[in-house]
Amino acid sequence: MTEDGKLNLEAIAEKYNLLDVSNTETLLSQLALIEKEYPAEDLIKIYNYILTNSKFPEVLMTVISLADRYRNHSTLSVLVDILLLKNADNLDLQEKESYINLRVMCAKAIANYRDTSAVTPLLYCLNNKDENYKVRFACADALGKIGDKYAVAPLIDVVKDENEKSVYLRESAASALGMLGDIRAVDPLVSILETKQGIIDKFTFLKERVIEALGKLRLSDNERVFNALKMTLLDESPQIRINAIEAIMESDHPEAFETIKGCLLDDDDEVKKNALVALYNLEGRAILDEVIREPIYADVLKVEAVSLIDEYETDPEEEFAQKFKKELDD
Repeated sequence: MTEDGKLNLEAIAEKYNLLDVSNTETLLSQLALIEKEYPAEDLIKIYNYILTNSKFPEVLMTVISLADRYRNHSTLSVLVDILLLKNADNLDLQEKESYINLRVMCAKAIANYRDTSAVTPLLYCLNNKDENYKVRFACADALGKIGDKYAVAPLIDVVKDENEKSVYLRESAASALGMLGDIRAVDPLVSILETKQGIIDKFTFLKERVIEALGKLRLSDNERVFNALKMTLLDESPQIRINAIEAIMESDHPEAFETIKGCLLDDDDEVKKNALVALYNLEGRAILDEVIREPIYADVLKVEAVSLIDEYETDPEEEFAQKFKKELDD
């Protein structure tokens, strides 16, 4: 402490060698000593000082994890500065590369604050096509978690951008739009499904994220959305078809049950089984009895139906009573 009662952060850093140490194990042992001596409000100031002045990415990542326990608003601005490399003007290209994972971690930590003041710097990184794709990916995800509608239009631009080098970024932007739940996302998301039907290619995972996003929007009265999801049940990728089944199940559309029921005759066993589970969630036991009874359904479905009955439909007390009665009869 100084004479006026304020922390002398420079002296603390020097005493515990907080800025020169590059080994995270050593740093943690030093911080453990500090945590015994200082209250939480002082620890936050110490963490912020390290985050502002240390030049070692691994050390900074460790301190971010510690600071995230408190999520004090004073740390948010420090995290934003690291994300934007504001204190790294003198770093060469190779050194900046070593900061990529650190900045990804910053974006994730920033998202935990759910603070809309962070939207602008996150968008700055997202929209910078010269930025590392991992950083942009993390920023897109953070924007979805923060939930500010101001991010909707820029995320839509990313999803729609056919010239975007990273399809992974488009996937992350689609997921973020699902989290934001804004109806403006419907048309661009549906357009992707409509234009990317068919072959299994690099867009498979993008379509999966789009389907998940549309499912989260829960637009039961939007026929274009429902028809797009229905069309994806014909996609060559079994995983796409499974994702579409789940989205249709959650859509509350009046034709959901009959649409999914057609998938019980799919060529892929996993698609069949996922369809059966979805139908059971929608209508209950009757579909299981039908599958067991009717010869048109594959044996793998009959086994799945019996398994679902055993797991969810059997009354343990009744089962015990029947077993006890059988033992008496014997």
